[in-house]
Amino acid sequence: MKFFAHYEPAELSQMEQLYTSTLNQINQDEIVKGRIVSISNKDVTIDVGYKSEGIVSLLEFRDEDEIQVGDDVEVYLENIEDKMGQLILSKKKADVLRIWDKIYDSIENDTIISGKIINRVKGGMTVSLSGVEAFLPGSQIDVKPVRDFDALVGQTMDFRVVKINPVTQNIVVSHKVILEEEYAARREEMLDSIKVGMVLEGTVKNITDFGIFVDLGGLDGLVHITDITWGRINHPSEVVDLDQPIKVVVVGFDENTKRVSLGMKQLEAHPWENIELKYPVGSKAQGRVVSITDYGAFVEIEKGIEGLVHISEMSWTQHIKHPGQFVTLGQEVECVILNIDKDHTKLSLSMKRVNEDPWIALSEKYVENTRHKGTVSNITDFGVFVELEPGVDGLVHISDLSWTKKIRHPSELVKKNQELEVKVLKFDVHARRIALGHKQMNPDPWGGFEQQYAVGAESSAEISQIIEKGVIVILPGDVDGFVPATHLLQGGVKDIHSSFKIGDALPLRVIEFDKENKRIILSALEYFKDKSKEEIESYLQAHPNEKKEIEDATAELEPQPKSSEKKGDKE
Repeated sequence: MKFFAHYEPAELSQMEQLYTSTLNQINQDEIVKGRIVSISNKDVTIDVGYKSEGIVSLLEFRDEDEIQVGDDVEVYLENIEDKMGQLILSKKKADVLRIWDKIYDSIENDTIISGKIINRVKGGMTVSLSGVEAFLPGSQIDVKPVRDFDALVGQTMDFRVVKINPVTQNIVVSHKVILEEEYAARREEMLDSIKVGMVLEGTVKNITDFGIFVDLGGLDGLVHITDITWGRINHPSEVVDLDQPIKVVVVGFDENTKRVSLGMKQLEAHPWENIELKYPVGSKAQGRVVSITDYGAFVEIEKGIEGLVHISEMSWTQHIKHPGQFVTLGQEVECVILNIDKDHTKLSLSMKRVNEDPWIALSEKYVENTRHKGTVSNITDFGVFVELEPGVDGLVHISDLSWTKKIRHPSELVKKNQELEVKVLKFDVHARRIALGHKQMNPDPWGGFEQQYAVGAESSAEISQIIEKGVIVILPGDVDGFVPATHLLQGGVKDIHSSFKIGDALPLRVIEFDKENKRIILSALEYFKDKSKEEIESYLQAHPNEKKEIEDATAELEPQPKSSEKKGDKE
């Protein structure tokens, strides 16, 4: 007041009005524009055109390194004067108000607002809209499934505000709606221009058992599993991965359903072109077993080129019942090209012809009438297979196992893995068969049996088998004979097992000898026709017959007197 003491009151009032007119008209609780006049380590001094300057904490500026003296800024006026007569300003509150203006404008006018994903929460992500937090649901992030949410943290995206709760001020944003609008525009553009044969770039969106869905940037297309590669695959995931960028060609377009069919293999040349030059008949090729059936195995020698190895073309020597015994899926094999049917894309292959036919060399080793040793590898109803060497088997027919035994099944004489001496009877190179004989290892004894077991000859024999029609006995010389049931006891036997046991010794007489068919038939009744009553009773007591009483059977079996004896008795 002392300074202005020499001024008249009127002059002082006029001066105050002139000074006031140079100041900005500002109101409390509103955003004002100002200019940075100084920057310290802690504060920023801002001139808003008022009679005093305001101070804002340096921490309220998000990019402290980018501000400098002279920059224009917007601040929020909290109070025109404090106790020190200084303005109270806030940069942070001004930013919050401005972003809220953008938020409301986004929901009212569908405008886009930028934000940064700051962390992952249950059900979605938290987004910072210039300091204001909003919730981004997982379903609103992208038009395609999100596989790695954590990879989104720190990314800046464009959003639209889709919901605001005025009470809690919770904000929900969406990035998906922006993408959908872009995709819709691209889809219409692509549908107008798409043509069969066009080559496009896309991204693998989904993988299924029957194919892959490709995102073409607004339009989805399907690559069927048969159009992925010329080769054979079990699942599309063997060739492509999710989100993998790929090139495709349009192979079909349905204007009614707007469905696009795509292909990948069509971008490559058909593998069957010039196949006869790449794989001429008779040449060898490496391949991989891709399928096994009952009749053979399919071998892929190149992607899209498969051939059949028939079961008969797998091995020269092994008897293969199923291809799975010889090859396995995925096994690398070498084959020979047998035949090419280009029109039907069929290829015949052989595995055994990679090597020379070993049967030609075997025919020189296993000459007829030569003797060898082998191991019984298999037993069937009709004979036994004998392995002469690995992969080389011969058959001993049941009739060639023994000169003297009546064999109903080969297992009665031999066992599996038993060593057996054999003689080569016949070697057939073309049929891949070797006929062997075991009994031929010894001379045929039936020439000697012709005298020993002539009709009427008597011999003791041991029962080795009991069958329905009689018993089989072992005669001296280890030869089998047959006694019909009607020749065991007079009138037949009701139950052979109750009257006779295996191991019983029987006195017999030969009633038939057939050298050609190797057959000897004997009879107990014929034996006892001229034997004493005591011998007969002893036999009947050892072998009682349930069909008749022993006394009756004895009377019937008593030897009849000769005609001269009958006459003398009568006289």
